[in-house]
Amino acid sequence: MTAVPIPRQPSPTTKFPMRGLNNEATPVFALKELVASLYREQNKIQNLLSSLGFALRSFNNLNQFLELTPLMAARVTDADGSALILYKTKGQLSLEQLHCQDHQIAQEIRQAIARIIGQTNTQEDTPDLLSSLDEQIRHLLGTKIRLYSTPILVKNGERGRLYVFSTDPEYIWTQTRRKLLQLIADQTAVAIANNELTVELRSKERQDRELEIASEIQLRLLPRQCPTIKGVELAARCQTANRVGGDYYDFIPTNYDQLRQESPNKADEPAACVPWSIVIGDVMGKGVPAGLIMTMTRGMLRAEVLNRHSPAKILQHLNRVMYADLDNSHRFVTLFYSEYDPQTACLSFSNAAHNPPLLWQAATQTIQKLDTDGMLIGLDPDSQYEDAQIQLASGDIIIYYTDGLTDAVNQQGGRFDEENLVQTFQDGCQQYENPQEILDYLFKKIEHFIGSGHNNNDDMTLVVMRIKSSE
Repeated sequence: MTAVPIPRQPSPTTKFPMRGLNNEATPVFALKELVASLYREQNKIQNLLSSLGFALRSFNNLNQFLELTPLMAARVTDADGSALILYKTKGQLSLEQLHCQDHQIAQEIRQAIARIIGQTNTQEDTPDLLSSLDEQIRHLLGTKIRLYSTPILVKNGERGRLYVFSTDPEYIWTQTRRKLLQLIADQTAVAIANNELTVELRSKERQDRELEIASEIQLRLLPRQCPTIKGVELAARCQTANRVGGDYYDFIPTNYDQLRQESPNKADEPAACVPWSIVIGDVMGKGVPAGLIMTMTRGMLRAEVLNRHSPAKILQHLNRVMYADLDNSHRFVTLFYSEYDPQTACLSFSNAAHNPPLLWQAATQTIQKLDTDGMLIGLDPDSQYEDAQIQLASGDIIIYYTDGLTDAVNQQGGRFDEENLVQTFQDGCQQYENPQEILDYLFKKIEHFIGSGHNNNDDMTLVVMRIKSSE
């Protein structure tokens, strides 16, 4: 605890020595002595308040400052002692500090306050008891001890009271003493507010760090790079609105449990020729809760893929497994699941109310949606889903996307919408062949639509898949 200089309290009575002067000179010297005494008193108060200000600036621990508050209050008001009572959460009272040089009086006041606090903290109708706190203390102390108080206001709310008491029957509660006590109460309020801000800041820093960790984990769960699939070129990007998002995409070899990771080169060869699951999803909501559900979805879906069921069956099983958890969290998941067979260039798929991917057919230069009937994951435990297939040809391009792209809003409040996305996708397919160039083109158009310095409010995820030309 930092040492704070505290001036000594002068004697309650000031004597004016006459120094053997005659009666005519005595009033003059008495007046001079009175002025000097007032000057010393003023210096004492200034030094006390300066010490309290120093403590407010220097102490990092609120309790250290609160220990000084009753002592300073008693000194500046020439009282016998002082007590600090603070309101805790849910109207609970607490005697924080008590200062009194007379041990017997201190014990009497402590017992009286403890009795009142004990009664108040057990009552349900707390506000009425708090408003009559002064009257209750005065009633228990009687007329022997004179009691005065002032509220401690933090953010326009009363958070406690600062009391001073005196046993001197001639003690006068002057306007100056009232102002000095209020000044100390105000500095105490500043100390409490600063401490709460510090606690809030530390909590925010801890939450920020936890969000950073969650973001790192989520990024590691998403594919680090697009896989090598025979006859296919891929590009993907997930751009979250916050550090943790609810968008999800994945590339899963349907026999990934059988692949041996003997070496990177050997691992790619068998994996490139087996059917691959290409999936994209979106958890309703944003932030950490959505990120947790996204992580759960990823793990459960990967387990379902090993069963080698059709896309519709996989969604049906996934919905049943996740229903209870999603229902308890009041959230849902949209999911588009597809499987691509490199041997036949056939894409099998099923949709659980996700934005239908767009297929650009190179032969006809037209775009069609890949969609089936199906409800959200987590909406109904008995939901049924449909299977569909499409034969892909050389040069065909598919984009899987989340609604963050179509719901992007510009500075005028307009949405990018699906019509603009279809047109932009078609323009990109006519200008570029490489999936990464098409992906960059789409994001560039959307970012230009949103406007510089204006961030999107939703996660944006895009996967571009192109069927290579046969050699």
